[in-house]
Amino acid sequence: MNHFRMLLMVATLGLAATAFAGDTPDFAGTWELNPKKGENLGMVAAVKETLVITQTADQLVIDYTDVFQGKTTTRQVSYDLSGAGAVNFAAMGDRSETVSTWDGDKLITLWTSEGAIAGTAVVRTETRSVAADGSSMTVATARGDNPPMVLVYEKQ
Repeated sequence: MNHFRMLLMVATLGLAATAFAGDTPDFAGTWELNPKKGENLGMVAAVKETLVITQTADQLVIDYTDVFQGKTTTRQVSYDLSGAGAVNFAAMGDRSETVSTWDGDKLITLWTSEGAIAGTAVVRTETRSVAADGSSMTVATARGDNPPMVLVYEKQ
């Protein structure tokens, strides 16, 4: 088993062990990024991003529409909410194995992609939550010990 697959398997087992089966939040709807409320956004602050999310008990599907420097791009990400792995592509087109599990009212997704050096992997941890009143959604993404990029979306 190569290093990449072993890391993915260990991450999956670790998240599955901490998963909590309770009432899950509802992420469905149309959301717009508010860069003024985010943290560590870098160039992302200049992107006009709209998400359309559909959600079932087993799947969360996000349709992204981004406008940056007058150019519109779209992509779709599908999260398997049963804890099984799925293949997705990050915003820059990198192929990733994603594993999503619930930790209370937060959806934790590990994005694992091949590193620049053969046999290595890059893991991003994405934590998605929705405000109690349903008016905003926060997505914090971190790699290693780096400060997370925090995106805040407002429900439309």
